[in-house]
Amino acid sequence: MTNTVAQPENHHPPPQQEQPPPQIIRKLVVEVIDARELLPKDGQGSSSAYVVVDFDGQKKRTSTVCKNLNPTWNETLEFVVSDPSTMEYEELNVDVFNDKKLSSGNARKNHFLGRVKIYGSQFSKRGEEGLIYFSLEKKSVFSWIRGELGLKIYYYDELEGAAAPPPQEEAPPPEQPKTAEEGRETPGVTVVEELPPMRILEVPLPTEIAMEVKDQFPPVVTIEESPPQHQPAPGNVVPPGQFRYEEVHVPPVMEYPPEVRRMQATAVGRGCERVKVMRRPGANGDYSPRVISGKFTGEKSERIPAYDLVEPMQYLFTRIVKARNLAPSESPYIKIRTSSHMVKSKPGSTRPGEPPTHPEWHQDFALAHNKAEHSSSTIEISVWDSPSEKFLGGVCFDLSDVPVRDPPDSPLAPQWYHLEGSGPGGPDDHGSVSGDIQLSVWIGTQADDAFPEAWCSDAPSTQVAYTRSKVYQSPKLWYLRITVIEAQDLQIAPNLPPLTAPEIRVKGQLGFQSVRTRRGSMSHHIPAFHWNEDLIFVAGEPLEDTLIILVEDRTGKDPALLGHVVIPVGSIEQRLDERHVAAKWFGLEGGPGGGAYCGRIRMKMCLEGGYHVLDEAAHVCSDFRPTAKQLWKPAVGILELGILGARGLLPMKSKGGGKGSTDAYCVAKYGKKWVRTRTIMDSFDPRWNEQYTWQVYDPCTVLTIGVFDNWRMFANMGEEQQDYRIGKVRIRVSTLESNKVYTNSYPLMVLLRTGLKKMGEIEVAIRFACPSLLPDTCAIYGQPLLPRMHYLRPLGIAQQEALRAAATKMVAVWLARSEPPLGSEVVRYMLDADSHTWSMRRSKTNWFRIVAVLAWAVGLAKWLDEIRRWRNPVTTVLVHVLYLVLVWYPDLIVPTGFLYIFLIGIWYYRFKPKVPAGMDIRLSQAEMVDPDELDEEFDTIPSSKPTEIIRMRYDRLRLLAARVQTVLGDFATQGERVQALVSWRDPRATKIFIGVCLTITIVLYIVPPKMVAVALGFYFLRHPMFRDPMPPASLNFFRRLPSLSDRLL
Repeated sequence: MTNTVAQPENHHPPPQQEQPPPQIIRKLVVEVIDARELLPKDGQGSSSAYVVVDFDGQKKRTSTVCKNLNPTWNETLEFVVSDPSTMEYEELNVDVFNDKKLSSGNARKNHFLGRVKIYGSQFSKRGEEGLIYFSLEKKSVFSWIRGELGLKIYYYDELEGAAAPPPQEEAPPPEQPKTAEEGRETPGVTVVEELPPMRILEVPLPTEIAMEVKDQFPPVVTIEESPPQHQPAPGNVVPPGQFRYEEVHVPPVMEYPPEVRRMQATAVGRGCERVKVMRRPGANGDYSPRVISGKFTGEKSERIPAYDLVEPMQYLFTRIVKARNLAPSESPYIKIRTSSHMVKSKPGSTRPGEPPTHPEWHQDFALAHNKAEHSSSTIEISVWDSPSEKFLGGVCFDLSDVPVRDPPDSPLAPQWYHLEGSGPGGPDDHGSVSGDIQLSVWIGTQADDAFPEAWCSDAPSTQVAYTRSKVYQSPKLWYLRITVIEAQDLQIAPNLPPLTAPEIRVKGQLGFQSVRTRRGSMSHHIPAFHWNEDLIFVAGEPLEDTLIILVEDRTGKDPALLGHVVIPVGSIEQRLDERHVAAKWFGLEGGPGGGAYCGRIRMKMCLEGGYHVLDEAAHVCSDFRPTAKQLWKPAVGILELGILGARGLLPMKSKGGGKGSTDAYCVAKYGKKWVRTRTIMDSFDPRWNEQYTWQVYDPCTVLTIGVFDNWRMFANMGEEQQDYRIGKVRIRVSTLESNKVYTNSYPLMVLLRTGLKKMGEIEVAIRFACPSLLPDTCAIYGQPLLPRMHYLRPLGIAQQEALRAAATKMVAVWLARSEPPLGSEVVRYMLDADSHTWSMRRSKTNWFRIVAVLAWAVGLAKWLDEIRRWRNPVTTVLVHVLYLVLVWYPDLIVPTGFLYIFLIGIWYYRFKPKVPAGMDIRLSQAEMVDPDELDEEFDTIPSSKPTEIIRMRYDRLRLLAARVQTVLGDFATQGERVQALVSWRDPRATKIFIGVCLTITIVLYIVPPKMVAVALGFYFLRHPMFRDPMPPASLNFFRRLPSLSDRLL
């Protein structure tokens, strides 16, 4: 039985002679350019390589390049994408082999030279592709592979209408010929059904996110409930407007909405991988963990609700679309009234050419609904004229008859309702009431797709846009590298003093960023200046800025402009790796002479796509992906965050009568995605109950959650008010167990000039859905943290800090242009923009962190001292026995050490954290901080304090620096004493030392090493009655060695 496609129902089928409309076919193009430094595999010190490319069951190969370890192909291979909507989840395999026909000897098979695995998310459109060199990977642990393969990968769409029609025959064949795709065997059934949009819990498997219909049945992840009650009916009818693709040979029918994404397994068998998920018992707010418990064979599959981490909140939704044939009016509006709410809509508007009696609103309302309280209530929807408050008619609904809409359902279709009511003359006067209104009323939750844009009952009547929940995306940032090489024919002032070299510098400007080179060096042969220096900027898409290069003569007091160049950033070449970029000459304009030619400058310019542009502090970074999408690795899991609410918030502003008020909203940031909840008005215990998801590409990242008080909604036109921060929490993703729900409350702490202050608590539910301890997940911990270019061409620390400040400012400006805007104070607070500033408190924190890290060494030294002093004779005797065993069998030393570390890890498992850690007040040294130190921490740069305070703080800083200086001097002294042992700086000490070394050498040649080790160990562990309380001679000898401290001025 061949594959059949069920088209949407059509009551008027087209005639058979009509040609089908042209379809769009997507093709994937793989340009195999070259390879570098391949491994010789032909037995003659070389290789004859060819490339095999496999995509969606289609295999193609290149020609063979004979006897070359750096072969060049420059061949183009094309593949047909069967389903463009799922191309992002496909996999492209590229294998390199050595041709056995050209190898010496009788090779039975082609030698494997390496492979490259590329995912559909890394494909780019035609015109945006770039040459990328992929490192060849091993096939197995024992493979010996090296080298790189250069590829260009892109896709394009074309119409199928250009294809020739099939030949016509007199008698039609009984069966149509199969295409190449249909002719392949299909051992499994895959059903893909398009359903209304809904959010599904995504439980990934090891490698990439993929959803595809392939010629072989891939492993499937199914979210199901245990135990299964019944099997679905086999003959389900496909509703109109939906599609189903069916194949045979597998009994169960697996249905997936378009939003379901599965992780394709590479090392798992072709069976059906199922995930068992425990449902949340009841609606009492108790969230049970969702854990992966293994493989099951049940047939029933149940969708997980979109908002399964938060509490469902009931809302009464009303969608007002339009009206027709209304009574004459000037500005009609809608009034919605329930037993507990009364809201008004915006004035209606009419389309061009429509009569004024046909206004439109297209507005949604969401009113808080309590089923128990409003079961016997009604909702009244009436139309009024704004200037005269004239009643134009209305409709009334009983809430017990209002339908309930679940998130998977399609939107409720609006209906026309006839307006009813009485005119000025009483119930029998219907002259002023006429027409119909189109609307829909339903009951739903915050998971409804109409909720984000609906007017909520707890929102203010004005500035509604500032209270809605929104999702923001950070701009795509690039590093712009300008390599200034040389400049020639510059018009320098001739009246320079004798023996004075001109000071020529090059300055680059990109927006608010400005970077200057060092002083150029002159050439003695030609009138040119050389720099060979890199200037790096941060550029943000859509790359509409212009780069300005200025050549300045700074020999005198006032810099003189020798010329400039204006270059559009969008015209600069994009580079994804470390390949060479050609240098270009640019003519200078606007020089002192006023002529058309003022010299020329030679530069190399490129947009670096292989770097990750840091906009966060390195220790709390949430993303390490490079700028170029072609270099992204597949996601390893999904992070789900449920923002439940806050408790006990302090009043942030005062209302009329001196009453305190707080209008709180929450912001969460992970990767490039920012989310903002709606603003809950005038509540100290707001309940948001909003849920968001992120793709996780690296678990060693941090999620940041902040709470703010909304002040912008009260600002007047043209006035700028900043939102007040209430507190934030950071959660490291790697500290979360896989597929487990954490529902916790975290304190919101803010450090003010007056000290530490608790502003309230935030309640969140978080889950990291990923495979647990599978090879692809564990391999991430062995990969570099940053992209490859950070190690091939690293950036300096000071340079990174300057670029991070520029990136933070660009992100803040970008998000401030959104509606509602995300203020710069919010962005800087979430990105920790001030983490590098000086703080006495942070310095103490770092010092105590170092002390805590070295505490194990101090504890070990104390334990050894107790053993030496025989405080516990039994333990000391056991240590003697263990020492004898290790000395007599030295091959047990390393295994015993690792076994001890293993046992320590097992022991500390009892004390592992049960809750993801938030902010640590004690670690931050925020409990007992000095007020003056806090005031210094919040001071601006340059300082705004009086001279006396600055002098006092400077003296305090000098005292601290003196202590650090003394410690550094002590470290240097100990190292110089070690050098003095053989440097003959003290001749007598050196003679004694080398004499002792000779004696030890002779003793070790004569006496067996084990006996020496036993003697030294027992001497070290001897009883205190045999010890001298004074320091040993060896320590006294070392302390008497000279250092260079006596030579210091």
